[in-house]
Amino acid sequence: EAFKDIKLEPGEGEEKKISKNELKRQQKAERLAKEKAEKAAKKLEEAEKHDSAEKHESAKKEEEEIDPSQYLLNRCEYVKSLKAAGIEAYPHKFQISMELPEFIRRYSHLEKGQKLDNEIVSVAGRVIHIREHGKILFYDLQADGVHLQVMADASNYQGDFADITSKIHRGDIVGFTGIPARSSPKNNPGELSIIPHHINILSYCLHMLPTHSLKDQETRYRQRYLDLIINNDNRNTFIIRKKVIQMVRSFLDTRGFTEVETPMMNMIPGGASAKPFETHHNDLNMKLFMRIAPELYLKMLIVGGMERVYEIGKQFRNEGIDLTHNPEFTTCEFYWAYADYNDLLTITEEMISGIVYEIKGSHKIKYHPDGPEGREIEIDFSTPWRRLPMIASLEEATGEKFPADLYSEEAKVFFENLCHKHHVECSPPRTTTRLLDKLCGHFLESQCINPTFITDHPQIMSPLAKYHRKTPGLSERFELFINHHEYCNAYTELNDPFKQRELFEEQAKDRAAGDDEAQFLDENFCTSLEYGLPPTGGWGLGVDRLTMLLTDKNNIKEVLLFPAMKPILN
Repeated sequence: EAFKDIKLEPGEGEEKKISKNELKRQQKAERLAKEKAEKAAKKLEEAEKHDSAEKHESAKKEEEEIDPSQYLLNRCEYVKSLKAAGIEAYPHKFQISMELPEFIRRYSHLEKGQKLDNEIVSVAGRVIHIREHGKILFYDLQADGVHLQVMADASNYQGDFADITSKIHRGDIVGFTGIPARSSPKNNPGELSIIPHHINILSYCLHMLPTHSLKDQETRYRQRYLDLIINNDNRNTFIIRKKVIQMVRSFLDTRGFTEVETPMMNMIPGGASAKPFETHHNDLNMKLFMRIAPELYLKMLIVGGMERVYEIGKQFRNEGIDLTHNPEFTTCEFYWAYADYNDLLTITEEMISGIVYEIKGSHKIKYHPDGPEGREIEIDFSTPWRRLPMIASLEEATGEKFPADLYSEEAKVFFENLCHKHHVECSPPRTTTRLLDKLCGHFLESQCINPTFITDHPQIMSPLAKYHRKTPGLSERFELFINHHEYCNAYTELNDPFKQRELFEEQAKDRAAGDDEAQFLDENFCTSLEYGLPPTGGWGLGVDRLTMLLTDKNNIKEVLLFPAMKPILN
């Protein structure tokens, strides 16, 4: 009763009634406002990420444009900062599911734009190039001699994409886990790729890599690892080298030969005419020599009843370094009981021509003896090969009749005069053996482009070879020359212990005259001959030089992973 005269405004003291249309309008407005706010937040986040990525990219470009020493310093400091933060900069393990060649073989069938979303694979290798196209980063991944494109973008990545990609530099070893795919550019069929959803940096390249190629020979030989990183095609040289050795080994194995190993250090450097390296055995307090050839040991095995033996390995000779000589080099030597140099001539043609055909697909090869920019020659390995008897061919070339007794002082004077007449240089000591060798190089080796056998050397030049059965004073020996260089040396082995001692004594005279390449008397070897060495053929091949021919290299350093180099002072 007391409140009956009070008038209330409409809606006061009770809930306002809202129409359905008004409610819908309000809800829509709230939704749109919320969406707008979310879009603005997302746009801000993307802008921040983009700015961050741009800053990282800019920093990376600046790094690559600075001095290499500063680049190294920056990278070292970065890795140290990771370690200080407790982050493992060099992980112990990354489990790959396949190697790059297998990835390429398995997925090369993919068509343009095709992805295999249900196949997750993990690969790893060295990042050689990095490029950006729109929102996608492309990495050129190199491993096992092949390349694979990595097509990385934030939409497929599970993690902080900008952060991980900002840390990857050229040369880094990186593992990628993702799906196989083929890219879909507009004007080509696309490139086989992996689209990663996880990326792991496995090892940092602290040094700045050369941008395009590495041509400086000094750097390539001293830092072969860098040469192989940048000039990936050079890997093929050493693949061919491996094939040459495999084929030599297979050729001999299928013919009943046994591969053996003989000592690298010897009390006497025997088996060849060369200056040895010396070393010292502390416990025995004695001087030892690095081997110059395995010949004498292998022939002792023939005496012991191992009638077909061979060894592929290093020899060491303390001699000059040039385009075809390195102080340590690889040879194959085999010894074959009941064979002679005629058998060896045949088997040499069969082996070498077969290897050439297997690797090159033809018996005729192109070769650049002066380097890749120089003249091109053709070398024909078709058999049979030319044969030049040494003395008869030299007599024909010089128009002179040679002395019958090559051991005489008169013969030495004759060859000195002959060298002088034809302007053939021979540095001291001017022994008959060295004078003959220089004349042979001047007149005969110079005409050997296609494979050519120089045969029937004077016995004075061949202290381990058996005397010629038809021509006194000569030996049953041959050397194979190709493009003016020696590739094989072989002979019917001397198995007469009395004659062997006599020839060793002649070598001792040359050594006394100053020829430090003359052979030593090996009493142990001579004793083994007294137990009986069967008629035997012995043969040696220079593996490095054959590889040079088959890879079109004119420098032996190109076919040796780590050739001998002069040290860099300081």
